[in-house]
Amino acid sequence: MSQTPGTAEQDVVDFLTNDHALMVALLETIQETADLKERRDLADTLIAEVMRHAVAEEMHVYPAVEKHVPNGKEEVEHDKKEHDELVDVMKRIEDLDSEDPRFLQEIREMHGMLKHHANDEETDQFPKLRQHIPREELVELREKVETAMRAAPTRPHPSAPHSELFHKTLGPGVGFIDRLRDKLSGRTTDA
Repeated sequence: MSQTPGTAEQDVVDFLTNDHALMVALLETIQETADLKERRDLADTLIAEVMRHAVAEEMHVYPAVEKHVPNGKEEVEHDKKEHDELVDVMKRIEDLDSEDPRFLQEIREMHGMLKHHANDEETDQFPKLRQHIPREELVELREKVETAMRAAPTRPHPSAPHSELFHKTLGPGVGFIDRLRDKLSGRTTDA
């Protein structure tokens, strides 16, 4: 995980908000750099970070939203559709060389999508979590999210389901294979 581990008292809302900022900053840096190798490495790091973030949300945060937030199930379905869209664009980025003009076009598309998704969560969903879930539980949820991020896949898998059950049973194996592939190929996945 590229984010600094949360403090003992940090809740899941602050942790995920910081992670959103890290991902947006990576997107901006990718667009600003002219060095093609650095651009590729940063994109690989970004993809890994977004995948870890999304999987951890789907494993732990979205079930809490469904359980505690009014209309939570509908909100989670919306979020999962946005995750699908992000996975699709990440897969396209992963398959392009950084010198291809479409690479930066896809990065710009992802930037807009990620900013929209983060804004939805930070302005609507996260305040509802704080309103409906006691602080101690939000701190425990941050701990679960951090643990999930360490085992999560680092590559987009468009055919993988966005379900808590999948991520808890098969996800760690997929994550292990992704991290093995990353190590063998020299792929950068941490900022």
